[in-house]
Amino acid sequence: QVKRTKFDSTKPLGSAATEKEVRALFSLWNSALATGDSRIVASRYTKSPVLLPTVSDKTRTDFDSVKDYFDTFLLKKPQGTIVDGHISIGDGWANDSGIYEFTMGTTGDKG
Repeated sequence: QVKRTKFDSTKPLGSAATEKEVRALFSLWNSALATGDSRIVASRYTKSPVLLPTVSDKTRTDFDSVKDYFDTFLLKKPQGTIVDGHISIGDGWANDSGIYEFTMGTTGDKG
C-alpha cells in the first residue's frame, strides 16, 4: 500500500503568477530535498509553517521544528512526485495543494 501525503503551499506574490510559476515552487522544494541539507529545505517554508510530516505524528510550526524533522527524513534521500495537485491564484497570493508521494532514494520504497 502506498502512503500518500497531502501538501498545501500558500505563497504571497508581488504580482500575478501563472499556474506554471506556482507549480515550479514544488520543484524548488524537491530540489531542496535533493541537497540533503535540512536548513535549505526548512528555508523553503514560510515564517509560520504548518508541516504535517509523512513519517512523524508531530506537527511542525517553526523553522527549528521543520529543520529537526528533515534532519532525519533526508537520510532516506526522498524525492516527491505530485499525484493530484490543485492550484488557486488570488490577488497577491497563490496556493498549490493536493497529494504527493515520495520515493526513498536509499531503498526505492514509496511512501
